[in-house]
Amino acid sequence: MLDIAIILLTIGVILIALSFFIKDRNRVEKDVEELSINLYEETNKLNRRLKIVEEELMIDTQTIVSKSIIPNKPAAKKPVHEIIVNQILALHKQGYRINEISKRSSMPEELVIEVLETRGVKQ
Repeated sequence: MLDIAIILLTIGVILIALSFFIKDRNRVEKDVEELSINLYEETNKLNRRLKIVEEELMIDTQTIVSKSIIPNKPAAKKPVHEIIVNQILALHKQGYRINEISKRSSMPEELVIEVLETRGVKQ
């Protein structure tokens, strides 16, 4: 009878010890699952934010037909980046002359004049 009590006690202790390991294993699995879900949600949030920032920073280029310097040659279309256009307009508002704007923006004078004309700025 004493042997049965010891055997039952030993089995009980073993089962209690196993129950701790089984609970921890399930808990670890739940923690990993929760962590992966959180990681997925954060990645989606960052992707959405990145998309918004890209849309805000998207700058379209404006095509302006430049006048040909060489006679009898058709005018070539050159895209002028919006940043350059804004720089030309800002320099003009500050009172710079066409030749000074041309030097500062690294654009030919004809193109500076054309940008100002397309934007309706009086020289």
